[in-house]
Amino acid sequence: MTGESVVQTTGITKAYKSNKVLDDIDLSVRRGTVFALLGPNGAGKTTLVRILSTLIRPDSGTATVAGHDVLRTPERVRGAISLTGQYAAVDELLTGEENLLMMGRLCHLGRRGARRRADELLTQFDLVDARKRLVRTYSGGMRRRLDLAVGLLARPSVIFLDEPTTGLDPRSRQGMWDVVRELVAAETTVFLTTQYLEEADQLADRIAMIDNGRIVADGTTDSLKSQLAGERLELTLHDRDDFERACQEVDRVTTGTDPARLAVTVATDGSAAQVSNLLDRMAKLNVTVERISTHRPSLDDVFMALTGRSSSNDAKADHR
Repeated sequence: MTGESVVQTTGITKAYKSNKVLDDIDLSVRRGTVFALLGPNGAGKTTLVRILSTLIRPDSGTATVAGHDVLRTPERVRGAISLTGQYAAVDELLTGEENLLMMGRLCHLGRRGARRRADELLTQFDLVDARKRLVRTYSGGMRRRLDLAVGLLARPSVIFLDEPTTGLDPRSRQGMWDVVRELVAAETTVFLTTQYLEEADQLADRIAMIDNGRIVADGTTDSLKSQLAGERLELTLHDRDDFERACQEVDRVTTGTDPARLAVTVATDGSAAQVSNLLDRMAKLNVTVERISTHRPSLDDVFMALTGRSSSNDAKADHR
């Protein structure tokens, strides 16, 4: 089942007056996976989600979700998806349980079906003890969990999470990550937009990076990182003489030097054999290595290499 494409876009464009927000977007998301769309504010993430969830129309291109065309059969798309935005859309004057029961009835689950499904979700999202409390007394993390629970009442096959952990503390963010992993384990497809590099790294089976409305990279976390120089090994030397001899020895494979710190950085495949070989070469030259450390390229390194800026840099307000 995970080989089947459940979200597909071809040539999607969207502009507001002279500002092109999306420019020829092609994407394919497999069923039962987490797909992360990573980019700064203003990159077009939310606009794409709004198109896929039938809230706005693209200027050109085609898109299908769960086998349904977003323009020709939008009602079928809406019946197959759930959308959780950046802010919890729950009624603060109702209890958590009342929110779920009300939405369950609106989803035509019936009185008993709504009650049964509400009980299941309150348990799944660790809200049983707070079921009778007014939502206005909930913490930010509890509201986000309730909001996601509401979106799961009708058991959607595709869930769009638009920056779901914005504003959450680290513990609440980790809790949301656990929920996402549980959803995917149950063969639900999650389309996630985020600015948080760690979030995409932790959750996503595949990542697309978007900048100024265009996809600049698309692949697994490892494949994106491998586009750069790979792992790097930093040697911190004992003194200036050691530093200069080390620089001469590794001149052809060095990726950087820092004379102030007496540090030399060398490209490496990360294997113990290569590290051992390099240290042996240093020992033969009587070069004293005080410390070694390894570094892997991060998603931010990839984004910086592709765009010249950090993916966490807020460029401008996204179009809502």
